[in-house]
Amino acid sequence: MEAARTVKDVSPHEFVKAYASHLKRSGKIELPHWADIVKTGMHKELAPYDPDWYYTRAASIARHIYLRQGLGVGALQRIYGGRKRNGSRPPHFCKSSGSVARHILQQLQQVGIIDIDTKGGRRITSQGQRDLDQVAGRVVVAL
Repeated sequence: MEAARTVKDVSPHEFVKAYASHLKRSGKIELPHWADIVKTGMHKELAPYDPDWYYTRAASIARHIYLRQGLGVGALQRIYGGRKRNGSRPPHFCKSSGSVARHILQQLQQVGIIDIDTKGGRRITSQGQRDLDQVAGRVVVAL
């Protein structure tokens, strides 16, 4: 008999795809009215092409908090930031949108997947950990 699979045991790409579809199917997370027009950071020129980008980002944020407790909005801005092209001037690093990260954290908190950490940032709840591990187990079985 093999041990139970956790999020750490599966491919990040496969897990995020599976958990995003799980979040969309469950219907607990609702899309904000601005989800189709917002850019995900100052360094972007256009809004995301994928209509389900919000669920993908929420799944990715949940995975990040599962792996490293205590992440807040500022840390997530650095994780999802990127290179801003300044035309003829040299490019520089630019943080991603704080509003998107904050809104997703609030949504995940309402669902009960994450909670506010006493030391700052957010941490995964026991229900959230169980939820993520179940999806990881389904990913292992599917592969």
